[in-house]
Amino acid sequence: MHTLLLGSDDVDENAQMPDVIGAVEDAFAAYEHGNAQMPAKSYIDLPQYNGDFRSMPAYLNAESWDAAGIKWVNVHPDNPDDHDLPTVMGTMIYSDPETAFPLAIMDGTELTMKRTGAAAAVATDYLAVEDATSLGIVGAGVQSYTQLDAIAEVRPIEEVVVSDVRDEAVERFIDRYDDEFDVRGGSISEAGHCDVLSTVTPVEDPLVSADDLGEHTHINAMGADAEGKHEIADEVLLAAKLVIDDYKQCTHSGEINVPWHEGVLDDDDIDGEIGQIVAGERPGRTDDDGVTVFDSTGLAIQDVATAHVVFEHADENDNGTPFDLLGLGN
Repeated sequence: MHTLLLGSDDVDENAQMPDVIGAVEDAFAAYEHGNAQMPAKSYIDLPQYNGDFRSMPAYLNAESWDAAGIKWVNVHPDNPDDHDLPTVMGTMIYSDPETAFPLAIMDGTELTMKRTGAAAAVATDYLAVEDATSLGIVGAGVQSYTQLDAIAEVRPIEEVVVSDVRDEAVERFIDRYDDEFDVRGGSISEAGHCDVLSTVTPVEDPLVSADDLGEHTHINAMGADAEGKHEIADEVLLAAKLVIDDYKQCTHSGEINVPWHEGVLDDDDIDGEIGQIVAGERPGRTDDDGVTVFDSTGLAIQDVATAHVVFEHADENDNGTPFDLLGLGN
């Protein structure tokens, strides 16, 4: 029995977005129903290197499959300039829950981008207006691409406005999608007045104010994944229908972490978790809703669900490199 080694190209090829969106939606529902185990994300802080490591284990029992795994991921902002390496790198170990055999070791960076886009798509499907045709994106880094790829699967997106302080990043994004969408660069306010807005920046001073938004804009707040990060102004969070992915993670390191610890925002300001909406226990968008916000920290169950999709398709397609990790010789 061999372990399958899957690089970034293998993950990309086998993580087709419709399948990943479906698996992540299943994962949210399973978590809400108590059919998942997900210990808190743990951090190893390395200030001497201006970086950190995060470990994210989970077990997930969906309706027709179960899976387990752990993602080991870093954030080192100095990497691109100082070491010619990506800021974020990850490795996923995907295991058989029955035997614990390591079925696959796969690139976790591409996996993270896929599942992050998929999570935004699930939230958009439940919280955005039905006839949403425009998408704004603040931050034109690597995560921005799967935001569009995924959200376009659940809404008929035609117009895309991307905003970033780096003109070259905006141009790269436009070049990538110019043949598929009416895509252009614009201000944060122009992006925010779209039907759907995804924010994918690492900022600690909010970029998006109430004046930057339309009356019924749905926001996917994807950038905050550590204490102190904060993209959306408190006034927006307080007035919006606010949905989170996980209470512990969001109050610790999500979009709401700063106003939460400052006492500006409390339990009464949170409408619920996305899993409750997916499971039908709370309503998604209603006719009375104006601006909606999804605070996404990224959950280990999403990684496991996506790894399941990747492994199953890779096995079917004979992708990847098998190797005898445990030296069993069979």
